[in-house]
Amino acid sequence: MTPDVSVVIPTFRRPDFVERAVKSVLLQKGFKALVEIVVLDNDPEASARETVESLAASTRWPIEYGHEPEPGVANARNAALRLAKAKLIVFLDDDEIAAEGWLKSLLDVQEETNADAVFGPVKGKVAANTPHQAYIEARFTRQGPPQSGLIDTYYGCGNSLIKRAKYFSDAPIFDPATNETGGEDDALFSAALADGARFAWATNALVYEMIPPTRATLSYALSKAFAFGQGPTQTCWQHRKVFGVLYWMAVGLGQFALFGTLYGTKRLLRAKPKPETLDRAVQGLGKFLWFKGLEPRFYGASAL
Repeated sequence: MTPDVSVVIPTFRRPDFVERAVKSVLLQKGFKALVEIVVLDNDPEASARETVESLAASTRWPIEYGHEPEPGVANARNAALRLAKAKLIVFLDDDEIAAEGWLKSLLDVQEETNADAVFGPVKGKVAANTPHQAYIEARFTRQGPPQSGLIDTYYGCGNSLIKRAKYFSDAPIFDPATNETGGEDDALFSAALADGARFAWATNALVYEMIPPTRATLSYALSKAFAFGQGPTQTCWQHRKVFGVLYWMAVGLGQFALFGTLYGTKRLLRAKPKPETLDRAVQGLGKFLWFKGLEPRFYGASAL
């Protein structure tokens, strides 16, 4: 029987994380939709195979294991979509844990709004007593409107639902050029929005992002801030909006000057500037230095 929903979980060398993510999906309830889970292992050595096959031996929903040996975030998502059978695709990252009612909320909002894509909130979590804990958790946290419903913007792919018809049917839908840098979701959703896609927010579709120690550092969070800052300028360039590019570069330069000066002044006065101030400065720098080749590389071959 063809499933109604495919929950797609790409993973890369984190079998313990993906096990936790899958188990959180298996606990979902409160709806009648038939679900399948697709785990796409993007490690050339297939490190998640044993874990996933063990989980699949006895579960309430079928679990399909897929292997894409060519590392890259876009490669992994595209390969998972080739395996997924449903018309509704839900993306959950391997470091995310779905809260109770997560899947029901995404499905309910999609049905109520007939949206082409639905996004939900993400709450970042690190180990207790991690330096700069509040800032790092906030950097990995995603908040949206207080109420569910249609929205005129988009968010990242982790914790999202897409309807394959019309806007998300042409394969491959994620650009392989983003394999190492990420941003594959921004490129996809910005193009869909420009073409008239309907987006919605599901305020109760919460997931927790469990930040591993290797990413729970100030330097990593700031590199994410730089990449985040590059986003709006790169999106304008994607759609060849030259005045938009110039606008965001000017905004970024001003943001970098203001918050960089504020941060530097506090350091000179031997005060303790907050990392959020440096974050704003780095985001501004990203808006200004948005050019191809300057993107931080987080995924794919660069992570080997």
